Amino acid sequence: MAESSPRSLQDPPSSGPDEDEFPFGYPTSICEDVPGQKFLCSNCHNILKKALQTLCGHRYCSACLTWIVRNNKNAICQKCKEEDPNTLGEESLLAEDRAFGDAAINKEISELRVRCVTPGCSWAGVMKDFEEHQSLCEYALIPCHTGCGHVVMRRKLADHLENGCVNNVTACQQCQCSLASSECQEHSCEGSLCKEQKPVQTETASEETSLSTSSASKDGCCFSAVGCAFRGSKEKIQEHEKSAVGAHMLLLLQHMRHLQGSLCPKGFSPRPELSLKSAGKSICELQIPAEPELDCFPASSVPGDASVLQQLVREKVISELENKLHVFENIVAVLNKEVESSQLEILAFRRQSELDQNIIRALELKIAELQQCLMQKDAGLSSLHKSLLFSEQASYDGIFLWKITEVGRKLQDSVTGRTVSLYSPAFYTAKYGYKVCLRVYLNGDGTGKGTHMSLFFVVMKGDYDALLPWPFRHKVTFMLLDQNNREHIIDAFRPDLTSASFQRPVNEMNIASGCPLFLPLAKLQSPKHAYVREDTLFLKCIIETN
Repeated sequence: MAESSPRSLQDPPSSGPDEDEFPFGYPTSICEDVPGQKFLCSNCHNILKKALQTLCGHRYCSACLTWIVRNNKNAICQKCKEEDPNTLGEESLLAEDRAFGDAAINKEISELRVRCVTPGCSWAGVMKDFEEHQSLCEYALIPCHTGCGHVVMRRKLADHLENGCVNNVTACQQCQCSLASSECQEHSCEGSLCKEQKPVQTETASEETSLSTSSASKDGCCFSAVGCAFRGSKEKIQEHEKSAVGAHMLLLLQHMRHLQGSLCPKGFSPRPELSLKSAGKSICELQIPAEPELDCFPASSVPGDASVLQQLVREKVISELENKLHVFENIVAVLNKEVESSQLEILAFRRQSELDQNIIRALELKIAELQQCLMQKDAGLSSLHKSLLFSEQASYDGIFLWKITEVGRKLQDSVTGRTVSLYSPAFYTAKYGYKVCLRVYLNGDGTGKGTHMSLFFVVMKGDYDALLPWPFRHKVTFMLLDQNNREHIIDAFRPDLTSASFQRPVNEMNIASGCPLFLPLAKLQSPKHAYVREDTLFLKCIIETN
């Protein structure tokens, strides 16, 4: 298998060959794309397995955190030390009860695209299916369960057990030769052959089997009776039984072939009634035919003993079938437990998903409320900003200086009709006086359209109009300032008291009144004058308030 990435000083020791192949995180080499930093364990630097998040915000594999806490008193988060050792706090202390499962990152990890790195295997899929594939990968190297010392591909285990395993041998009780060899199949054993015939392994295999059984009786796999040598804690055994279903089926198949070899010497071919498909039936329904095929003795045996020997063979077959039925019942019980456990997990995931969806919906509503509140705040700020600009630009003595920038662009907009006229900010004749503004047509209006710049005076609706005398009767003077201070353009007029432009406003502003021929455009743009400099001009309005 591919090697995992180097681990830190806090790394736990690697697991043995009988335990989970990746107990402390998956190697990054199995990913099709380079995994992000958030998917890596802060300790082993592999892809997180059963990710836990600590109070300091860093993530660890469940096994890594357990190992660190058990083997280090007052363990400190290594990541916090690396980032800033001067700001270590109480949240950097590691403890299993101070960490919580990170369901979000576990879900993202389960969807990562991965591949099997075992040479010869082309499997590719997602991380949540990776462990199941590892337990079934036909190209994975596994040790032979008989204890012969060989490590073979899982796909070649059956061939190894049949042809190459020195410990997978059944001996004839009469001649002590292998029943799988041609020697025993071709010679005729005399005497009471098959009376006590049992599968016998070699001395070494028997010793190893007894040792394995004695050691596994305490913390061994429930399939140890058929050759599974896995040992470990209860949690490891549970994970092993989930992931090694395919391997257990292979062991059962080999065990059944072993039993068939010990029960059926040369010439014995069991009838369909005794096949594995009938193992689920009750023993009383089994019909064992009394035919010569069941006679394990050669033709030279005494005819009078044939019925007794056939009865012994029948009892032997029934006993073995009962044992096999018991094994199948155990397998079904284990599988039922796994199905029930999976169903409970699915229900838990569905409930958690519903809770998460409810939380998401609540958060979405909260976000919508906050966005609406933010829009209202923005509108209020915009209004305050306009009021502030108005306050800064407002004049209360009847004198107003209007600075117009980007004259070239605005003149072009006026020619094309995009922006015909421009309004100045409002100003006042006094603190509580008339509210007025200026209106300019850069390309002219009325009689001056296209030839002159037109400048008008506008009376606006004010807050104190009820206290002011009407109509408006103050003299108004316009000035276009020469920025060289040589020749200002000046024009003035007195209001027509009969005109609606100078009566008390009913709407926001009255009709503008002023000078449609204020300045010829040719003079405005003439290089002899400095009315426009740096694309800026200045208009001044003076209202005589005395």
